[in-house]
Amino acid sequence: MSGPQESGAQVNRSRESRSQESTSFAALRGQLQEAAAAFAGGPDALEGILLGLVDDVDRAVREPLEIFPVCHHSPASATAMARRLREKQPKVVYLELCEDMAPLLTELRNCRLPVAVQAFAGDVDGFPQEWAPLSVVAPITEASAEYQAIAYALDTPGVELVLVDRSADHVFQWDDRGEKAAEDGEAAPEEPEAGLHGEAVGVEIGDLRPRFSELEEHLLRHGKVRHWSEWWHQYVEVPLGDSAADHDTYRQVMFLIGSLFRRLAPGDGARVRVDEDRERYMWTRMREHMAATGTEPADALYVCGAFHAASRVAEFGVDGSDTFTISPRTATTWQYGLIPSSNAAIEAQFGLAAGSVSIAATEWAKSLKRTRVRPFRLAGQTGGKQRPAKKAAPAQRAQVSSGPAADSAAGDLLSGFLRRPPVIDALDEAELLGWSVDIVRAARRNGYLASTADAIAVFETSILLAGMRDRAKPTPYDFQDAAVTCIEKDVVPGRRDVRRLVEIMMGGDRIGQVGYEALPPLARDVHDRLAPLGLKLQQRGVQRALLDMASRPELQACSDVLWMLRRLMPHGAARPIMGERRLGERSIQESWDVALGTHQRALIELGYEGVSIEQVLEQRLRRDAYGPRATTASVLAAVEDATLYLGSRRLADELGTHALKVLAGERSVDGAPEVLRRVRALLAYYRTSEPVLPAWIESFVKTGYAHYCTLLPTAFRDEDATVGQVAAMLGFLFSMESLALSLGCDRAQLELAVAQSHPEDPSKTALLWAAQVQLGTLSRAELRARCDGLLDNPLVVPSYPRYLSGFVHALEPVPGLADVVVEAVSNAFGRLPDSVLLPWLPLLITTLRSGAADLAPLLIREAGRIFPGRLEALDAWVPPWRAPADPSGGVRADAGRRGAALLPAHPATCDAVADLLGCAEGWASPGVPVGAARSGVELLAAHPATCDAVAELLGCDGEWATQAGGTQSAGAVLTSRH
Repeated sequence: MSGPQESGAQVNRSRESRSQESTSFAALRGQLQEAAAAFAGGPDALEGILLGLVDDVDRAVREPLEIFPVCHHSPASATAMARRLREKQPKVVYLELCEDMAPLLTELRNCRLPVAVQAFAGDVDGFPQEWAPLSVVAPITEASAEYQAIAYALDTPGVELVLVDRSADHVFQWDDRGEKAAEDGEAAPEEPEAGLHGEAVGVEIGDLRPRFSELEEHLLRHGKVRHWSEWWHQYVEVPLGDSAADHDTYRQVMFLIGSLFRRLAPGDGARVRVDEDRERYMWTRMREHMAATGTEPADALYVCGAFHAASRVAEFGVDGSDTFTISPRTATTWQYGLIPSSNAAIEAQFGLAAGSVSIAATEWAKSLKRTRVRPFRLAGQTGGKQRPAKKAAPAQRAQVSSGPAADSAAGDLLSGFLRRPPVIDALDEAELLGWSVDIVRAARRNGYLASTADAIAVFETSILLAGMRDRAKPTPYDFQDAAVTCIEKDVVPGRRDVRRLVEIMMGGDRIGQVGYEALPPLARDVHDRLAPLGLKLQQRGVQRALLDMASRPELQACSDVLWMLRRLMPHGAARPIMGERRLGERSIQESWDVALGTHQRALIELGYEGVSIEQVLEQRLRRDAYGPRATTASVLAAVEDATLYLGSRRLADELGTHALKVLAGERSVDGAPEVLRRVRALLAYYRTSEPVLPAWIESFVKTGYAHYCTLLPTAFRDEDATVGQVAAMLGFLFSMESLALSLGCDRAQLELAVAQSHPEDPSKTALLWAAQVQLGTLSRAELRARCDGLLDNPLVVPSYPRYLSGFVHALEPVPGLADVVVEAVSNAFGRLPDSVLLPWLPLLITTLRSGAADLAPLLIREAGRIFPGRLEALDAWVPPWRAPADPSGGVRADAGRRGAALLPAHPATCDAVADLLGCAEGWASPGVPVGAARSGVELLAAHPATCDAVAELLGCDGEWATQAGGTQSAGAVLTSRH
């Protein structure tokens, strides 16, 4: 047997100390000693363990401060607690719960259970930053002894409730995250309600489960049960929940179970140390409170888990040593609140079997009817039948016998309980028949082909399984197995299987709700601001909200709140169905799916960050922008969100100025596409909505122009830089060039950067050629010649799709090359044979789809413009790049006068413009020759240098054209054409 065992010296010291102990359990000690000798063949460690169990029970029973051991969410513990509180009526209740959560307990009356008390810290100080955010939750259900104690203390005058467990800060001070991550390697829960607690650390109030895996396996195998929850229900809940089990018997049995699991726990040093420190912490706090208030132990009640009740630390008891020093808390600021919980969330967090909490709630209701115990319930509590609170008089408390004298008089009740034969419960046929009929009805509603015969089979199989497991009355777990056996098919027709249907039928996954009064200020503010929508925001599920801002302008404020909630909360809390919000665009009608009741926990946790959603959004934008992993793209996204949701020019300017610093410190081009997209959007917005551009965006364009010029040669050679990222850099440089040059940038810097670029990748090479065409260092004719040369070279043809990929990406910085790209693709399909074309065709398609999907529409539009629109015209169609050139090399005399024919037809407009420009010349006569009426063209011919420079900037070939009997520059011809 593994586990901590007492040595021989410890056994001898234990024997010597027993002579000074009470003789209440002498008979039980003798029986266990004889059993140990019989099984082990003599006194050894087994005897020390068995006798140590009795010593732990005896020590806990004789403690002057009455200890009430409980199990987490146990109906038997809740029933015994309600009964004991009405008998003893203590003046002080010490409860095992984080001491800093005490102010939140009064808000439970405004909630529908189950809920969880939460301590939350978004910013940590004293803990590793990777732990943030920190969250501690303590779930509370109505069928729990803890809630009974809380309700009694809060609604009974003169009773004080004192929480004595470690604070939330100490939970993480004593936490070893590495070991906890290894222990919590369980599968994620399937039900969405199981994630209501998130990744919070659960405070295991009254947790009682063997940590000795071999012991748990032994109990499950011999108990003929599947999991621990079923074993506890069958062998602890049912016997202790019987009305015959009085308070003293209940205490001694729970002390024994806690001691057994404690002494047989494996040697996990870290976990044992935390458990013992918690016990030292609690006893130290209780002694401090009694010393400060003068509370007598007989007037108090200590509620804790049975595992901690059987403690062996030196600080145990009101007379224990005061050697434990409580460490100070860290500088972390903790926020406290109530969050909704559910049965599934409790089961998932504490490792309970699915449906066990729902079954416990059902057993709690049945136990109250059977024992006629009146439970305690907070005044004003929602979700159940209200009962008037009865106040107990102080004189009645004095008449009740309590304390060690009463416990001593009780004597050894443990021996009789252990020897008592199991109670054979009579079969409740009416209850079992009701279950069988209900499960068949539920199965049929969920798509199963169940009938009355299945109900009879479930009934009989439940009795059969209970008999095979040595019990006359089938438990809910027996019934669940029988229903799965008789109804479940190979395929589940609906969303729920039979096992889940039984859990729902037994009580369902009850989900709690935090009332409006218990919500933090931010959550209440959200509810108030969304009140004009007329929705039940506390209700779970999705609700549709229709906003017509044209007829009801007051709904614009609701729209602003919904858009901010969409930005801050998880997906599905606020989801737009119709309407959008972009820079410079506002919808006049919107439709939303709102589910704030389902995501109440997320809304409550927003309240821990601020008092309004505007404040929280601003804090998050600053955190994203100034964080260690912030990039230029993320900072610009924060600028856009600040403008879009908050309308804050101050915050946008501050974040934009910070984007300059982040851009100057970047040495990679990973975020270039996102930077280009966001800068373009912001520029378009400011140009249309502001009289002048903000200073920060002008500086950003100027800095970005120089920054990307510097990185361009390196990016062309870098294998990690993709062609899309380099194309985005060129797109920034070319699209922002006019603004950058007006701000003082030098175009020669870009020309030098392109001249220094020497890529080896085919796609980047094609991108470089496109940049050279844009700069004028490479003509379109030369680019076409290079493309033809690629097709003529059989060694290059296999990589031709990558060149095409580069040309397609080049449409981002040089959209005017769309016709050249269409020509390059068409030439490949027209010239290459099928044996060459078909192998790299899939590569071409996948390359364009993965890397340039957003640029494909531009390419398609250009192809639609060039290719004929009708199929019968395709045979006679000649591509423009194959059309024969004009042998004269000139231009028709009337080519430049086609648009001018519109002006004489409507002379009034032209006369008005001439008057504005101060032109005094009249209209030319129809008989005047063309050359005589085109004095402007003669001026260009007289000074061709200026026109040639403009032609080079626009990418014209620069050749001379013969027109109207004379020789003119290309710029003059271009002017005559436009």
